[in-house]
Amino acid sequence: MKNITVTEMAEIHKQNPDVQFIDVRETDEYAEVHAAGTVNIPMSEIIGRLHEIDTNEEVYVICRSGGRSLQVCEYLQSTAGAEHLVNVEGGTLAWVASELPTEK
Repeated sequence: MKNITVTEMAEIHKQNPDVQFIDVRETDEYAEVHAAGTVNIPMSEIIGRLHEIDTNEEVYVICRSGGRSLQVCEYLQSTAGAEHLVNVEGGTLAWVASELPTEK
């Protein structure tokens, strides 16, 4: 698993809008503000929604500040055998602070 900054993630998403970019915050947090282009799969629902994640491709994971996304990456690596996991450091707080594209 590797880590990238929010600015690196924004550039990756700009180059490839179809990349798997998952926000693991709870639904109410996600509704307030989220990085543009993310799909919300709350950490509490990961187990039941594994079928929505293609673990053979790169998976970029973001949360509020980087803690939950790191835990989800570790979980996916240990249980689903995912090898291409990327934690977005600083999470949505850093994304918003960097004035990167958001949605509400």
